[in-house]
Amino acid sequence: MPFTLATWNINSVRLRAGLVERLLRDEGPDVLCLQECKSPVEKMPDFSALGYPYRIARGQKGYNGVAILSRLPIEDAGEMDFAALGHARHVAGRLENGVTIHNFYVPAGGDVPDRAVNEKFGQKLDYLTGMRDWFHGDRPGKSILVGDLNIAPREDDVWNHKQLLKIVSHTPIEVDHLAQAQEAGGWVDITRADIPDGPLYSWWSYRAKDWSAADKGRRLDHVWATGDIAAAGHSSRILRDARGWEQPSDHAPVFATFDL
Repeated sequence: MPFTLATWNINSVRLRAGLVERLLRDEGPDVLCLQECKSPVEKMPDFSALGYPYRIARGQKGYNGVAILSRLPIEDAGEMDFAALGHARHVAGRLENGVTIHNFYVPAGGDVPDRAVNEKFGQKLDYLTGMRDWFHGDRPGKSILVGDLNIAPREDDVWNHKQLLKIVSHTPIEVDHLAQAQEAGGWVDITRADIPDGPLYSWWSYRAKDWSAADKGRRLDHVWATGDIAAAGHSSRILRDARGWEQPSDHAPVFATFDL
């Protein structure tokens, strides 16, 4: 049976519960993975009335937080605390068909791409190294990885490659760390497998007066799958319109369907 999955950095699930409801009603993904929920689990909104009775989440007050909402039965498959940050940045769930879904919120990394003067940038690199080492040691299979990975890896994943080479999220060292994690797990970038050519963005800064006209975007949000099921992924898309909803997140949801 095919199922559709979406990933979205919601930037406060309590503040934007109405937007989540709109997405669930209008788009109806079978599974929705949220990042930057900014809430303890017990205070996260309940979306079961919309047909999503299953939720797996890790939260903390005011920061980070990840959640998996599902209308398909799903069991908690744990979490990892890479770089020992003590942050709610990863949670996993396992569907009845045996597919494990990993939901990640990789650290943003601050403003200066130099770990010597910016602790947050070092934490980001260490987090990615932790992901790489985990995948090396316990190579995943029949798995999907989604989330805000806070890196736009390709030249056409940013509005201006040359200008962003020294900007956190597109620096060569970050792209290399992400590539090592991807290679270690045998992950396939489903979005780019489906849409291989041309600019593709999922994030636009709040600082732009007219984000759509300026279109200075970056593809920070990703859907990956292990090689054994990657061929089952299709129908990838980014719901750009959601960035223009009232009081929006600065991220747009990313979708993919899997025939599994």
